Amino acid sequence: MCAQITADLHLHTTASDGQLTIDRLPAAATKADVEWIAVTDHDLIHPELTAPVTVHDGVNIIRGIELRVQTDTQRLDLLGYGVDQTNDLNAELDRLQANRINRAQEIIDRVESHVGVDIDLDPHSGVGRPHIARAIDDSEASYDYKQAFTELIGHDRLCYVPREITSVDDGIALLRDACRIIGLAHPLRYDDPEAALELTTELDAVERYYPYGREVDTTPVDRAIERHNLLVTGGSDAHDEALGKAGLSQSQFDEFYAQFEA
Repeated sequence: MCAQITADLHLHTTASDGQLTIDRLPAAATKADVEWIAVTDHDLIHPELTAPVTVHDGVNIIRGIELRVQTDTQRLDLLGYGVDQTNDLNAELDRLQANRINRAQEIIDRVESHVGVDIDLDPHSGVGRPHIARAIDDSEASYDYKQAFTELIGHDRLCYVPREITSVDDGIALLRDACRIIGLAHPLRYDDPEAALELTTELDAVERYYPYGREVDTTPVDRAIERHNLLVTGGSDAHDEALGKAGLSQSQFDEFYAQFEA
Protein backbone atom coordinates (compact mmCIF):
# COMPACT_ATOMS: atom_id res chain seq x y z
CA MET A 1 0.00 0.00 0.00
CA CYS A 2 1.23 3.49 -0.76
CA ALA A 3 1.33 6.26 1.83
CA GLN A 4 -1.22 9.07 1.92
CA ILE A 5 -3.75 8.39 -0.82
CA THR A 6 -4.50 11.28 -3.15
CA ALA A 7 -6.36 9.43 -5.90
CA ASP A 8 -8.80 6.51 -5.80
CA LEU A 9 -9.02 5.43 -9.42
CA HIS A 10 -11.52 2.56 -9.25
CA LEU A 11 -15.05 2.87 -7.89
CA HIS A 12 -18.64 2.15 -8.80
CA THR A 13 -21.88 4.11 -8.51
CA THR A 14 -25.58 3.36 -8.68
CA ALA A 15 -25.26 3.53 -12.47
CA SER A 16 -23.94 -0.04 -12.19
CA ASP A 17 -23.69 -1.99 -8.94
CA GLY A 18 -22.40 0.61 -6.47
CA GLN A 19 -24.19 2.55 -3.74
CA LEU A 20 -22.94 6.07 -4.38
CA THR A 21 -24.57 8.64 -6.62
CA ILE A 22 -22.58 11.39 -8.30
CA ASP A 23 -24.09 13.90 -5.85
CA ARG A 24 -22.81 11.89 -2.89
CA LEU A 25 -19.36 11.20 -4.26
CA PRO A 26 -17.77 14.49 -3.07
CA ALA A 27 -18.71 13.86 0.57
CA ALA A 28 -17.38 10.30 0.40
CA ALA A 29 -14.13 11.50 -1.18
CA THR A 30 -13.73 14.29 1.36
CA LYS A 31 -14.31 11.86 4.22
CA ALA A 32 -11.54 9.66 2.82
CA ASP A 33 -9.30 12.72 2.24
CA VAL A 34 -9.07 11.88 -1.46
CA GLU A 35 -8.74 14.69 -4.01
CA TRP A 36 -9.15 12.69 -7.23
CA ILE A 37 -11.46 9.80 -8.02
CA ALA A 38 -12.29 7.82 -11.14
CA VAL A 39 -15.82 6.54 -11.72
CA THR A 40 -15.39 3.19 -13.46
CA ASP A 41 -18.83 1.64 -13.70
CA HIS A 42 -19.24 -1.77 -15.29
CA ASP A 43 -19.68 -1.71 -19.07
CA LEU A 44 -21.03 1.83 -19.19
CA ILE A 45 -20.03 5.49 -19.17
CA HIS A 46 -21.77 7.33 -16.37
CA PRO A 47 -24.40 9.55 -18.03
CA GLU A 48 -24.04 12.39 -15.49
CA LEU A 49 -20.34 12.89 -16.14
CA THR A 50 -20.23 15.27 -19.09
CA ALA A 51 -16.48 15.38 -19.79
CA PRO A 52 -13.37 13.26 -19.26
CA VAL A 53 -12.63 15.31 -16.12
CA THR A 54 -15.13 17.30 -14.10
CA VAL A 55 -15.05 18.99 -10.70
CA HIS A 56 -17.85 18.36 -8.21
CA ASP A 57 -17.80 20.31 -4.94
CA GLY A 58 -14.02 20.55 -5.05
CA VAL A 59 -13.43 16.88 -5.92
CA ASN A 60 -11.92 16.01 -9.30
CA ILE A 61 -13.72 13.16 -11.06
CA ILE A 62 -12.21 11.26 -13.98
CA ARG A 63 -14.77 9.67 -16.27
CA GLY A 64 -13.82 6.05 -16.68
CA ILE A 65 -15.15 2.60 -17.38
CA GLU A 66 -14.52 -0.99 -16.32
CA LEU A 67 -14.96 -3.28 -19.30
CA ARG A 68 -14.92 -7.05 -18.95
CA VAL A 69 -13.22 -8.89 -21.78
CA GLN A 70 -12.82 -12.54 -22.74
CA THR A 71 -9.45 -14.07 -23.62
CA ASP A 72 -8.89 -17.61 -24.82
CA THR A 73 -8.65 -18.82 -21.23
CA GLN A 74 -10.22 -16.36 -18.81
CA ARG A 75 -12.21 -13.20 -18.27
CA LEU A 76 -10.35 -10.01 -17.40
CA ASP A 77 -11.33 -6.46 -16.50
CA LEU A 78 -9.92 -3.41 -18.24
CA LEU A 79 -10.02 0.09 -16.78
CA GLY A 80 -10.31 2.97 -19.21
CA TYR A 81 -9.59 6.52 -17.99
CA GLY A 82 -10.68 9.80 -19.56
CA VAL A 83 -13.16 7.98 -21.74
CA ASP A 84 -14.82 9.81 -24.63
CA GLN A 85 -17.99 8.83 -26.44
CA THR A 86 -17.30 7.04 -29.71
CA ASN A 87 -19.87 5.45 -31.97
CA ASP A 88 -18.22 2.05 -31.85
CA LEU A 89 -17.82 2.00 -28.08
CA ASN A 90 -21.36 3.25 -27.53
CA ALA A 91 -22.73 0.55 -29.82
CA GLU A 92 -20.89 -2.16 -27.90
CA LEU A 93 -21.99 -0.77 -24.53
CA ASP A 94 -25.60 -0.62 -25.75
CA ARG A 95 -25.34 -4.27 -26.76
CA LEU A 96 -23.88 -5.25 -23.39
CA GLN A 97 -26.48 -3.32 -21.42
CA ALA A 98 -29.35 -4.88 -23.38
CA ASN A 99 -27.87 -8.29 -22.62
CA ARG A 100 -27.53 -7.39 -18.92
CA ILE A 101 -31.22 -6.49 -18.75
CA ASN A 102 -32.36 -9.63 -20.57
CA ARG A 103 -30.04 -11.81 -18.51
CA ALA A 104 -31.22 -10.27 -15.23
CA GLN A 105 -34.84 -10.92 -16.13
CA GLU A 106 -34.04 -14.53 -16.97
CA ILE A 107 -32.24 -14.98 -13.63
CA ILE A 108 -35.17 -13.41 -11.77
CA ASP A 109 -37.61 -15.69 -13.57
CA ARG A 110 -35.55 -18.73 -12.60
CA VAL A 111 -35.26 -17.62 -8.98
CA GLU A 112 -39.00 -16.93 -8.70
CA SER A 113 -39.80 -20.32 -10.22
CA HIS A 114 -37.38 -22.08 -7.89
CA VAL A 115 -38.23 -20.38 -4.57
CA GLY A 116 -41.89 -19.64 -5.25
CA VAL A 117 -41.84 -15.96 -4.27
CA ASP A 118 -41.84 -12.69 -6.19
CA ILE A 119 -38.56 -10.79 -6.55
CA ASP A 120 -39.19 -7.04 -6.59
CA LEU A 121 -36.67 -5.85 -9.15
CA ASP A 122 -37.22 -4.23 -12.53
CA PRO A 123 -34.03 -4.82 -14.57
CA HIS A 124 -32.40 -1.60 -15.75
CA SER A 125 -29.22 -0.42 -17.42
CA GLY A 126 -26.25 -1.37 -15.28
CA VAL A 127 -28.09 -4.20 -13.55
CA GLY A 128 -25.96 -7.04 -12.23
CA ARG A 129 -26.20 -10.00 -9.93
CA PRO A 130 -25.58 -7.88 -6.79
CA HIS A 131 -28.87 -6.08 -7.51
CA ILE A 132 -30.63 -9.43 -7.79
CA ALA A 133 -29.00 -10.75 -4.63
CA ARG A 134 -30.13 -7.69 -2.67
CA ALA A 135 -33.67 -8.11 -4.04
CA ILE A 136 -33.67 -11.77 -3.01
CA ASP A 137 -32.47 -10.78 0.47
CA ASP A 138 -35.30 -8.23 0.70
CA SER A 139 -37.93 -10.71 -0.48
CA GLU A 140 -39.77 -13.42 1.43
CA ALA A 141 -37.28 -16.01 0.16
CA SER A 142 -35.21 -17.72 2.86
CA TYR A 143 -31.88 -16.60 1.40
CA ASP A 144 -29.72 -13.68 2.51
CA TYR A 145 -27.41 -11.77 0.16
CA LYS A 146 -24.52 -14.20 0.50
CA GLN A 147 -26.73 -17.28 0.22
CA ALA A 148 -28.31 -15.87 -2.91
CA PHE A 149 -24.92 -16.18 -4.60
CA THR A 150 -23.74 -19.43 -3.04
CA GLU A 151 -27.02 -21.30 -3.54
CA LEU A 152 -28.91 -19.61 -6.37
CA ILE A 153 -27.21 -17.17 -8.74
CA GLY A 154 -23.48 -17.80 -8.36
CA HIS A 155 -21.52 -19.31 -11.23
CA ASP A 156 -22.85 -22.77 -12.10
CA ARG A 157 -25.67 -22.47 -9.53
CA LEU A 158 -29.22 -23.47 -10.45
CA CYS A 159 -30.44 -19.98 -11.43
CA TYR A 160 -27.21 -18.69 -12.98
CA VAL A 161 -27.30 -17.31 -16.52
CA PRO A 162 -24.07 -16.31 -18.29
CA ARG A 163 -23.81 -12.92 -19.93
CA GLU A 164 -22.20 -11.74 -23.12
CA ILE A 165 -18.59 -10.58 -22.87
CA THR A 166 -16.56 -8.44 -25.27
CA SER A 167 -13.58 -10.18 -26.82
CA VAL A 168 -10.21 -8.98 -25.54
CA ASP A 169 -9.05 -7.75 -28.95
CA ASP A 170 -12.26 -5.82 -29.56
CA GLY A 171 -12.23 -4.43 -26.03
CA ILE A 172 -8.70 -3.09 -26.27
CA ALA A 173 -9.39 -1.59 -29.71
CA LEU A 174 -12.57 0.11 -28.53
CA LEU A 175 -10.95 1.56 -25.41
CA ARG A 176 -7.82 2.58 -27.29
CA ASP A 177 -9.94 4.82 -29.54
CA ALA A 178 -11.96 6.25 -26.64
CA CYS A 179 -9.66 6.50 -23.61
CA ARG A 180 -6.53 8.36 -22.68
CA ILE A 181 -5.16 5.51 -20.55
CA ILE A 182 -6.06 1.80 -20.47
CA GLY A 183 -5.04 -0.46 -17.61
CA LEU A 184 -5.52 -3.97 -16.29
CA ALA A 185 -7.66 -4.13 -13.16
CA HIS A 186 -6.76 -6.16 -10.03
CA PRO A 187 -4.27 -8.49 -11.76
CA LEU A 188 -3.92 -10.85 -8.80
CA ARG A 189 -7.62 -11.72 -8.67
CA TYR A 190 -7.60 -13.87 -11.78
CA ASP A 191 -7.21 -17.64 -12.01
CA ASP A 192 -4.01 -17.12 -14.02
CA PRO A 193 -2.41 -13.80 -12.99
CA GLU A 194 0.71 -14.38 -15.08
CA ALA A 195 -1.37 -14.81 -18.24
CA ALA A 196 -3.39 -11.74 -17.32
CA LEU A 197 -0.24 -9.70 -16.87
CA GLU A 198 0.99 -10.76 -20.31
CA LEU A 199 -1.83 -8.64 -21.69
CA THR A 200 -0.17 -5.50 -20.33
CA THR A 201 2.13 -5.51 -23.35
CA GLU A 202 -0.87 -3.97 -25.13
CA LEU A 203 -1.89 -1.61 -22.31
CA ASP A 204 -0.65 1.56 -20.65
CA ALA A 205 -1.07 0.72 -16.98
CA VAL A 206 -1.79 -1.88 -14.33
CA GLU A 207 -3.64 -1.61 -11.03
CA ARG A 208 -0.76 -2.00 -8.58
CA TYR A 209 -2.68 -0.99 -5.45
CA TYR A 210 -5.87 -2.90 -4.68
CA PRO A 211 -7.58 -4.15 -1.49
CA TYR A 212 -7.47 -7.88 -2.15
CA GLY A 213 -8.52 -8.68 1.41
CA ARG A 214 -5.65 -11.13 1.76
CA GLU A 215 -1.88 -11.19 1.62
CA VAL A 216 -0.66 -11.16 -1.97
CA ASP A 217 2.75 -11.32 -3.58
CA THR A 218 2.96 -8.31 -5.87
CA THR A 219 6.28 -9.37 -7.39
CA PRO A 220 4.69 -10.44 -10.73
CA VAL A 221 2.94 -7.06 -10.99
CA ASP A 222 6.13 -5.17 -10.20
CA ARG A 223 8.02 -7.19 -12.81
CA ALA A 224 5.39 -6.34 -15.44
CA ILE A 225 5.54 -2.65 -14.52
CA GLU A 226 9.30 -2.59 -14.98
CA ARG A 227 9.38 -4.81 -18.05
CA HIS A 228 6.69 -2.96 -19.98
CA ASN A 229 7.22 0.54 -18.53
CA LEU A 230 3.65 0.63 -17.24
CA LEU A 231 1.91 3.40 -15.40
CA VAL A 232 0.81 2.50 -11.89
CA THR A 233 -2.84 2.84 -10.93
CA GLY A 234 -4.74 1.94 -7.79
CA GLY A 235 -8.18 2.09 -6.33
CA SER A 236 -10.58 0.74 -3.77
CA ASP A 237 -13.02 -0.88 -6.24
CA ALA A 238 -15.62 0.60 -3.90
CA HIS A 239 -19.17 -0.63 -4.34
CA ASP A 240 -20.14 0.96 -1.02
CA GLU A 241 -19.39 4.47 0.27
CA ALA A 242 -15.92 3.75 1.70
CA LEU A 243 -13.35 5.31 -0.62
CA GLY A 244 -9.60 5.45 -0.21
CA LYS A 245 -9.03 1.83 0.77
CA ALA A 246 -6.38 1.79 -1.96
CA GLY A 247 -5.07 4.30 -4.45
CA LEU A 248 -2.15 6.47 -5.49
CA SER A 249 0.05 8.85 -3.56
CA GLN A 250 0.52 12.40 -4.83
CA SER A 251 3.75 11.61 -6.66
CA GLN A 252 2.29 8.46 -8.24
CA PHE A 253 -0.80 10.33 -9.35
CA ASP A 254 1.32 13.16 -10.78
CA GLU A 255 3.04 10.61 -13.04
CA PHE A 256 -0.31 9.10 -14.03
CA TYR A 257 -1.88 12.47 -14.76
CA ALA A 258 1.08 13.70 -16.79
CA GLN A 259 0.45 10.82 -19.20
CA PHE A 260 -3.30 11.38 -18.94
CA GLU A 261 -2.90 14.96 -20.19
CA ALA A 262 -0.24 14.14 -22.81
